[in-house]
Amino acid sequence: MANEYLKKINRFRILVMGRANAGKTTILQRVCNSTDKPEIFDGKGNKSDIVQGALARGYHDIQNELVFQSNPGFVFHDSCGFEAGSTQQFDQMKQFVADHAVTTRVNERIHAIWFCIPMTDSHRTVTAAEQKFFNECDTGHVPVIVLVTKVDALYLTAIRELLDGGLTIGEAKARATEKQGELLDKWLGHVKHELKMCKFPPKGYVSLQKMHQEDGDCTLLMECTANVLNEEGLQRLLISTQQSSIGICVKYAVNRTLWHYMSLGLKDRLQVDVKHLEADLLSWFPNCENVSQFVIC
Repeated sequence: MANEYLKKINRFRILVMGRANAGKTTILQRVCNSTDKPEIFDGKGNKSDIVQGALARGYHDIQNELVFQSNPGFVFHDSCGFEAGSTQQFDQMKQFVADHAVTTRVNERIHAIWFCIPMTDSHRTVTAAEQKFFNECDTGHVPVIVLVTKVDALYLTAIRELLDGGLTIGEAKARATEKQGELLDKWLGHVKHELKMCKFPPKGYVSLQKMHQEDGDCTLLMECTANVLNEEGLQRLLISTQQSSIGICVKYAVNRTLWHYMSLGLKDRLQVDVKHLEADLLSWFPNCENVSQFVIC
């Protein structure tokens, strides 16, 4: 069943949401192992002449596709922040989700939504905009994952609070990392508490640090997203598309495929087609046609 579904789709499509300056583009660059800006295509697949500066100033069209040359297997849609209270922008986003969650054109379906909440303004983690989205936007079977972004900003907050508590600068720096972790736990707990009371709460949460560094690790984001997907076919597509960690590929190949075969009775295991098992395992890996030398003997 999973393989049948995979035959119909060839790219993993994600709607990225959140207020301005939430670090969305930086996260997408880390996910796609790129320092370049994405190419932009309109809803018909034509390359757009929109310049990145225009996007940075908030000129968004949610229908546009953002694709990185380093990993064209991902397609992103960027929803401009609607924290200013624009009913029109919110309604456009809501209609986009409704249309692309169930469209019969399977290659245009969105498979996950990443909602970014930055820690640069930790006292405003859950604003009216977040409340509005999670109370009014039913995403159906498309899971929403909250990304707590710019966690590194809590380091300076930690230093400040420790200094206010009477520590010297040296003592504050020595305890800053521990304090930063405490602050993250506090604010993440607050976000979860607020959003779980909403009508349509998120399916998962992940905090991201050091995304501004080229070696920023997106492994937790990939795992969290895969774990909330409701179809194995989509899990395979995501895991084989991501380039964050080969370890994730191994983990899912073992836990989802090899474990299934090992749980069969002795008679059934002896009847397993080795080539089929090989293809089944390799489908969790990127460019599996290039790694067919790893034949299971």
